[in-house]
Amino acid sequence: WLIFLSSWGCDTCAYCVGMLIGKHKMSPKLSPKKSVEGAVGGVAGAALLTVIYGMIFKNAMQIDQTHVWIMAGISAVGALISMVGDLTASAIKRNYEIKDYGKLIPGHGGILDRFDSVIFTAPIIYFLAVNFIKL
Repeated sequence: WLIFLSSWGCDTCAYCVGMLIGKHKMSPKLSPKKSVEGAVGGVAGAALLTVIYGMIFKNAMQIDQTHVWIMAGISAVGALISMVGDLTASAIKRNYEIKDYGKLIPGHGGILDRFDSVIFTAPIIYFLAVNFIKL
């Protein structure tokens, strides 16, 4: 769950913040709609979503509040990595002059377009969780 909260939570929060206050383009050539403000909002939003989720389910997960905050930090790192994954996928697509990896999910590109950031994020989140939360 932490992988998806950090990756998709970042993407969703970055989109919302970027639409509201995004002014400074992050990488105009690779992804012209992404803004620095959106990126900051995405990282903060992913961490906040993790805190909310962790506080709601900490008893079920048998963790304490300290672990929730550690997971929020891990989620923030994962959010940064997810943006790298997304930009890397954009670079590959731009290099081959394609917009989407496929048409499996209408309006969202291909299945890889939905999971490009998760592919980058998963191993990092796993490593950090195992080493800092002792799962």
